Amino acid sequence: MKIRLGDTVETIDDAIKGTVIKVKDDTITIEDSHGFEFEFSTTELIKLNTDESINLSSLSNKSIEEITREKEGSKKRIPSSTNTKKRHRPTFIVDLHIHQLIDSTIGMTNFDMLNKQLDTARGQLEFAIKQRMPKMVFIHGVGEGVLRQELYTVLRRYNNVTFYDADYKEYGLGATEVKIFQNVAPKS
Repeated sequence: MKIRLGDTVETIDDAIKGTVIKVKDDTITIEDSHGFEFEFSTTELIKLNTDESINLSSLSNKSIEEITREKEGSKKRIPSSTNTKKRHRPTFIVDLHIHQLIDSTIGMTNFDMLNKQLDTARGQLEFAIKQRMPKMVFIHGVGEGVLRQELYTVLRRYNNVTFYDADYKEYGLGATEVKIFQNVAPKS
């Protein structure tokens, strides 16, 4: 639709309506009802009919419901952003608290309980290595630190693992995260 001198136009993005008073290339100058002059590109204006209403049939043969459905369906899908920290967080968690490992500690000495915890840690670490898990977490608690020190002694025997304190926000203070390297052969 070509816009000419004297046409009544309205802006697409603003609530400005007026009469075309000057046309120069792609720039249209309009005058609103208050006498103010504005310059717009032809792409920013629509020509109004003489009765100042837009003829909807000339725009589309679709119903408003169809247009709404089409607009709703074409919304840009926002990809779920996976936090890097969460993507690489360990999925294999082993709780070494004694009450998680056995039903009752009656008749067990501290030495027996510690050995049970360390045996469990060794077994679970071997399982994680065989399953090619990249990371795991041992929850040992704070306490006096005996289990933590003995766990570190066990972990030092493996040349294909590194270990460090786990994220305290997620696991608390008494947890150790273990990273398992798959391309390094474990010690025999």
